[in-house]
Amino acid sequence: MRTRVKISAPATVANVGCGYDTIGFALDAASEEIIVERRNDHQLVIKSILGAELSQEVNQNVATIAAQSLLDHLELNEGFDFHINKLFTPGSGLGSSASSAAAAVFGVNQLLKQPLEVAELLPFALEGEAFASKSVHADNVAPALLGGFIVMRSYDPLDYFSLPVASELKVLVVKPQVEIKTAEAKGLIPKEITVEIARNQWGNLASLVHAFHTKDWKRLNDSIEDFIAEPVRKKLIPGYDKVKEIAFSNGSIGCNISGSGPSIFMLFLNDEDRNVAENQIHDHYESEGIPCEFFSSGISAAGCKIIE
Repeated sequence: MRTRVKISAPATVANVGCGYDTIGFALDAASEEIIVERRNDHQLVIKSILGAELSQEVNQNVATIAAQSLLDHLELNEGFDFHINKLFTPGSGLGSSASSAAAAVFGVNQLLKQPLEVAELLPFALEGEAFASKSVHADNVAPALLGGFIVMRSYDPLDYFSLPVASELKVLVVKPQVEIKTAEAKGLIPKEITVEIARNQWGNLASLVHAFHTKDWKRLNDSIEDFIAEPVRKKLIPGYDKVKEIAFSNGSIGCNISGSGPSIFMLFLNDEDRNVAENQIHDHYESEGIPCEFFSSGISAAGCKIIE
């Protein structure tokens, strides 16, 4: 019987402009790794965390909260050790907590000989993600677990569907060196919106979904504007408006805040445009004395997977 498994869970881009708490996709260029090992007792223990300063208390860490939720559902009293390697930083807007929660339940399920299908693990990964962000949203955790491009139709009951993964799209992620907590960023979202804003948002969301199904990239460019989260969150991201200007002037077909930020994602149709935009954004941030990170990616069809 297998007693140890190493899981990789992808970073994710959530919201994708107008899809607040509704849409997210997995990235193929950044991931988190968690080793899950069976114990001889009934405890969950976080043995190590690399790459971030996070709590090792089992009731204060998204990985063990998610794992315990799964075990409670299965009515099992099993023990596991967790070794967490954060290969991209928390507070980046790339779904760090979602990757932890997804990898933990995926790994435990594997060592239990897969009593549940992967899709059935989503509610338990959501329990961990909800602890981190103080709200239930699956636009990060669903693509982290399942891969691809996920749209959440409903949370009660839980219902979602997948959009086609456009392999030709090139993603550029820019991360200015500031940290934004998801729970704090969610606190900025207005509790009420006008009918006009709601109408514009719904129209863009429907158009965005259609654009990905039909690969109508002009429609995507026209539809990705966000009227709810972007206007209040962009003030937390230094140089945001200038970065968008550079992206669109270099052929980007979509640019917006990744999750709660500060990461900004851009979509391109070729590497040349993506590289030019990266160089110009780098020069802009350097001139402003703001450190930033870049990485290039595609949209990943794969979610959690065993790597050892």
